[in-house]
Amino acid sequence: QVQLVESGGGLVQAGGSLRLSCAASGRMFDVYKIGWFRQAPGKDREFVATITQSGDNADYADSVKGRFTISRDRAKSTVYLQMNSLKPGDTAIYFCAAFSYGQENYSHWGQGTQVTVSS
Repeated sequence: QVQLVESGGGLVQAGGSLRLSCAASGRMFDVYKIGWFRQAPGKDREFVATITQSGDNADYADSVKGRFTISRDRAKSTVYLQMNSLKPGDTAIYFCAAFSYGQENYSHWGQGTQVTVSS
């Protein structure tokens, strides 16, 4: 099993920045990549960004490219999401998730952290 705990959410004005953290524990040697997702009220959950455990490959949703940066500290088993130039449309609950080898999709999820961007 893999356990994930998000932190760093909060209320920020448009144009501001936040850094989210995803602390992972458990069977990390089984994990291929960690992703960030978000879900706004009344909307489906959507992909935000992902990074491989090796750190050699990262991918972003078009809506956040150039504004968000995903990174990881392997020694701390923590993945970060630096969010700059935030917009009200970024308001959502942000979740991190783990994609393990042998699985077909992200199979372990954190409880989420709320990000609210005011105009």
